[in-house]
Amino acid sequence: MPGPPLVDFVRAQFDRKHLRYTMVSAVAVGVSTSVLVFCKELLNFSPELSNLVGVSVGCIPSYMLNRSWVWGKRGKSHFWREVMPFWALALLGLILSTLAVYLVSSWNDTTLVTLITNLSAFGILWVAKFMILDSLLFKVADELATA
Repeated sequence: MPGPPLVDFVRAQFDRKHLRYTMVSAVAVGVSTSVLVFCKELLNFSPELSNLVGVSVGCIPSYMLNRSWVWGKRGKSHFWREVMPFWALALLGLILSTLAVYLVSSWNDTTLVTLITNLSAFGILWVAKFMILDSLLFKVADELATA
């Protein structure tokens, strides 16, 4: 029996939460790295400050897209059940990546090394963040909202 047509296959892939999460992460990384490079190269910010600004700006589309597209949440965000825990996870990533950038920049402060360090630090947290968002943050917020 032949497999499903290509359109059905692609549609099935986009319906999968982990793929949507990956795509949102790609958008957030694109925003963060663009801002990081802009700050480092054009504004001559330090590697640490460039990382801080880039991560902060990248969190905005990450939260909005994760909430609405990945987890299908609609309506107003609950500040304490969704926004604060999401930003706490982002802060953890920011702290880890800024610490890593700080340590590496004493050895090499080029933009490429800063960028690779930033991406490596966030890559370490990427899988754990998905599990936390999926099993705790948006699930618990959903259960509390319907209770």
